[in-house]
Amino acid sequence: MEDLTRSSSMLAHLYSPAQSDTMSIDKLLPALLECFGIILCGYIAGRTNIITSTQAKGLGSFVSNFALPAVLFKNMVLLDFGNVIWPFLWSILVAKVCVFVIVCVLTLMVVSPDNRYSKAGIFSIFATQSNDFALGYPIVEALYQTTYPQYLQYIYLVAPVSLIILNPIGFAFCEIQKWKNQENRQQSKLWIMGLVILQVLKNPIVFMVAIGIIAHFILHQTIPPFMAEFVNGLANSFGGAALFYLGLTMVGQLGKITRSTFVTLTLLLTAKLFLMPLICKDMVDLLDDTNTSATNHSSLANYAFLYGVFPTAPSVGLYAVYYNTELQVVTAGMVISTFLSAPIMYISAWLLTIPHMDPRLVMNSLLSVSFNISIVSSLALAWTIVVMFLNKKFRSLPHMFTVNLFLAQFLACIGMILWSIVVKEDNFIGQILTLTLLYTSLCSTYVWTGLIALSLMLTKRFGDLGIFPSVFIIAGWGVSASVTAVLLISGEKMPDTIDSSFFYGKLQIIFTTVVVSFSFLLVGGSLIYLSRGSWAQNDQIPEKNSAEATVTEVDPERQPLIEPSGNLHRGQCENRCESEDCLLATEEEVQQDADRQVARHVILCLLLTVGLLANLSSCSWLLFNHDPGRLYLELQFFCAVMNFGQGFISFVLFGLDEHLILLPFKKRLYSLWYGRKKEEQLPPDLPEDIRITCTQFIKYHKRQCCHDIVKKRRCVEKTTVECFLGCDLVQWLQQVGLSHDSGEAVLYGARLQQGGLLQHISQQHDFQDKPLYYCFTR
Repeated sequence: MEDLTRSSSMLAHLYSPAQSDTMSIDKLLPALLECFGIILCGYIAGRTNIITSTQAKGLGSFVSNFALPAVLFKNMVLLDFGNVIWPFLWSILVAKVCVFVIVCVLTLMVVSPDNRYSKAGIFSIFATQSNDFALGYPIVEALYQTTYPQYLQYIYLVAPVSLIILNPIGFAFCEIQKWKNQENRQQSKLWIMGLVILQVLKNPIVFMVAIGIIAHFILHQTIPPFMAEFVNGLANSFGGAALFYLGLTMVGQLGKITRSTFVTLTLLLTAKLFLMPLICKDMVDLLDDTNTSATNHSSLANYAFLYGVFPTAPSVGLYAVYYNTELQVVTAGMVISTFLSAPIMYISAWLLTIPHMDPRLVMNSLLSVSFNISIVSSLALAWTIVVMFLNKKFRSLPHMFTVNLFLAQFLACIGMILWSIVVKEDNFIGQILTLTLLYTSLCSTYVWTGLIALSLMLTKRFGDLGIFPSVFIIAGWGVSASVTAVLLISGEKMPDTIDSSFFYGKLQIIFTTVVVSFSFLLVGGSLIYLSRGSWAQNDQIPEKNSAEATVTEVDPERQPLIEPSGNLHRGQCENRCESEDCLLATEEEVQQDADRQVARHVILCLLLTVGLLANLSSCSWLLFNHDPGRLYLELQFFCAVMNFGQGFISFVLFGLDEHLILLPFKKRLYSLWYGRKKEEQLPPDLPEDIRITCTQFIKYHKRQCCHDIVKKRRCVEKTTVECFLGCDLVQWLQQVGLSHDSGEAVLYGARLQQGGLLQHISQQHDFQDKPLYYCFTR
């Protein structure tokens, strides 16, 4: 009964007046506008070529080699170590080490052996090194300058943790990868360790931190007047220059995101912006035992959470360039994390500074958000389910299970809509029936996420023979129904609550934790197995095999389908094939119908796993904290969005079917814009990089490419066309060295298409790494 009382009054503890003066938000919005305004100026300067990429490198060198070391030296000398709460620093260190180890271990388990060590090092640094000085310090100053000014000095103490302790470990992994890639491994392991130590010592940031600490004791916390103005001049130039340089580095980075990099970015951003702040706060709660005041302890824990949200530092991009490892992922992730961190920090600070709010109003607001999202999400899910039945993909695996997931998501939204109505009425039977529908369907969404990932893994391992659909369907609905039945029988209704997540108190939280944990482990284990050797390559294997089978069927030596004869004509598809009897277009449709869409299912599971992690954190936070704090409310709102907004993810990935929706719409738009004829001409304002790429390809590579992959195939009954598969061109570009991986090859092919050098046979597709037919136009 004590647990029930504690849970029912949880929201009342979130807004105690004692916490109202922990920070000041008045200056936060101006500080954010100042920082992101300077970043925007830098981006505009880079986008318009006012400052070129070469000039930007010079500015970056000034920031990292002169301005930032001066800032660190100045603050190390002036730092007051007597006011430092050392358990806070140990807590942040432990949190960063935990995230570093998690990212490193997962990368080593998932990534292919040929480059796993360098990726493990760079990704671990990405998840732990924050933009503390250029972006973090102004925000901390705006929040805590008037209430806890000593918090500002922690920035200068926490930052060297990554630079001196964690970064060298990441560099060591990168050096090991370079050593393993050498044919003659003459250097010893001792040599690698010495190289890493030398690289760390050569870093001007680390060097000036050490010099500043020594000067702190020698100069007695004062900078001599003869050098004070010089140091201040360099230090004061850091803020604006660093933010401006950050904007310059963002130019063109988001355009480099491919399907494979999207998965990596999702995982890294989850670790950086979700896992890091939660672990930082938890570590402070566990290790900070020096504060006798609950208010000071809570304020320090909240400060740790805000610190964990700081985005990735631009210097990580320099490390990626130096080791030639995942530059596209790191730079794009740096851009996304920077812009995602701003609303998270603002909302968190806003919640922490509210002097008082009625708990009932908070619960009604949460219910209203869930209700509004459920209405829109249910419409998106209804559309998606109809599309899945119209394209008949529901008959094949794993789409059969995906439809069950969509149905569970739809029922969860309907349940939330009904709950928002019946919970306001004194109708106990209606509340129980509605909660049964809502909780059963919501648990089913958790279970189905794990089962879909498991089905992908079993399909890869055993094929369709390793999956028994009836067993999966029974498990997908039976587990959640059993959990709900046990909860209704053994649970006790909470008094005065309208939150469906805690209608049965602590017992319901425990049941939810068990279901979410099971699904989370199932998803993680299945995707790790699926990802060995690179999931993107595995996804392409069946597609390419199918394509090769199609090519074999139309090979001249085995099948008269493309055998040339005197009655055949060339060139109908070279401009635009509009024939309904086009054999190549028919083959493409067959390939699309047989596509398991493994990549989309992996992305779906990854995005839903973020929701699983949020729900697991929410339940654990409430179970192990007597006073959850105000930041818990932010997590609750995020869980509501993820639980009842799953339909948006499903709609984007599966509701816009290419052949049923997008291509007819594109064809109709094409006919309205161009009419029945299209004049083939290069755009007069074609970007210079695309023009150079097309010119070099025509001059040096096109002839050999045509010889290697272009084949003569029959288009209609008496017409042939010289064409090739998009996946074949991707493979060829990698073989000849024009691209390092499939992602770069797709970008290269897209530039050729933008330059008018190649096109799809029916001009319905952009260039893709798929068994789609393309031809050279000239």
